[in-house]
Amino acid sequence: MNKAELVAKIADGAGLTKVLAEKALNGFISTTTAALKAGDKITLVGFGAFSAVTRAARTGRSPQTGKTMKIAEKTNGKFTPGKSLKDLTAKPVKTVKAAKAPAKKKK
Repeated sequence: MNKAELVAKIADGAGLTKVLAEKALNGFISTTTAALKAGDKITLVGFGAFSAVTRAARTGRSPQTGKTMKIAEKTNGKFTPGKSLKDLTAKPVKTVKAAKAPAKKKK
């Protein structure tokens, strides 16, 4: 589902126009982003929680040259699903596994 489809679902579910639903969604996104930048945690009971997580600085390796390089500290947003999202009963999407080549027999 993309943003336009989500806006349409919100508009239908809440009895709003698509314009108002998009404004509400954009307001939620901007408010959540601002709160996480300020270090706050947002908890929606039963749905989940948004928080900011900081990854420490570390040393990495360039895949092209193999040289070590310093990777700076970084803060990312994190979503932790609540109980109702963890208990979804939807069937998982089946993936097609590649067939294995037949094993060679030893003589």
